[in-house]
Amino acid sequence: MVCEARNLSAVAREMNCSQSAVSQHVRRLEKEVGLPLMERQPRGVVPTEAGRILQRAASDGLTALGEGLRTLEELRTGRGGGVLIATGATTIRHLMGAAIEEYSRRYPDVGLEFHTERSSHRCIDALRSGAVDLAWVSVAPDAHGVCGAQGVELRPVISLEWVLAVRPGDPLAAESALGAADLARTRLIRPPAGTSSGRQVEDVLGAVALSSRATTRATDWDTALLLAELGLGHALIPAMPGLVGPSGAVRLIPVTGIPRLEVGWAARQWSALSPAAREFAAAVTRHVTAGAG
Repeated sequence: MVCEARNLSAVAREMNCSQSAVSQHVRRLEKEVGLPLMERQPRGVVPTEAGRILQRAASDGLTALGEGLRTLEELRTGRGGGVLIATGATTIRHLMGAAIEEYSRRYPDVGLEFHTERSSHRCIDALRSGAVDLAWVSVAPDAHGVCGAQGVELRPVISLEWVLAVRPGDPLAAESALGAADLARTRLIRPPAGTSSGRQVEDVLGAVALSSRATTRATDWDTALLLAELGLGHALIPAMPGLVGPSGAVRLIPVTGIPRLEVGWAARQWSALSPAAREFAAAVTRHVTAGAG
């Protein structure tokens, strides 16, 4: 009834009992199966993956209930289930690869499903709609307020400095560092429009009165890097681990005067995540922070 109504008070009225009694019953079930069954939200509750499994099993009868409880045990111990993650393709390549490899070896029965999105806002939308369990996002200055107001919990993981990718033979390649004002003399390839990173850079570029001449936008950071390798401009990108391979096709020059890009995890409610999802988030965090060190 709680899964269907998504409101403890409504269930209490229908059962002619107190809301506290309904809440205690749910908590007893959670203690018995060892997993959170509901995400508590300001305007009600929503079932977790474990809650949905138990609801379906209970609706289908005693045989299905036994199978459902076995599924919950696999979910609780990390021997089964799945984790759905929203992020960008560039992030998977540069920040998650090693963690995915390790996680898949340790938990071969847990399926990982990635929903690639073009911006952090789209990742947050997928998270809020229940399409995914976790989202890897840019935690821009405005995102703290926006995401918090929407009931999304953020956990920043790493701050990335900005670098300018230039070809080795470019006149700028001799520079050891550049300031934000120096970008006015570049053929700049900017971050994607409408993204958190794009807005963050746009604020700074406006502040230094950047000339509008010869600027290009790329759909993602890998595309910007490729355009720089081809000599079509200078790519302003975050310095992600393993960004440039051994070929040395470009040189990365640190750019000062632009706030570092803070990135990390978002979840609807961390306490309601399955152990498999929490462990995947922890694995990525370990590898990302180790790479940064």
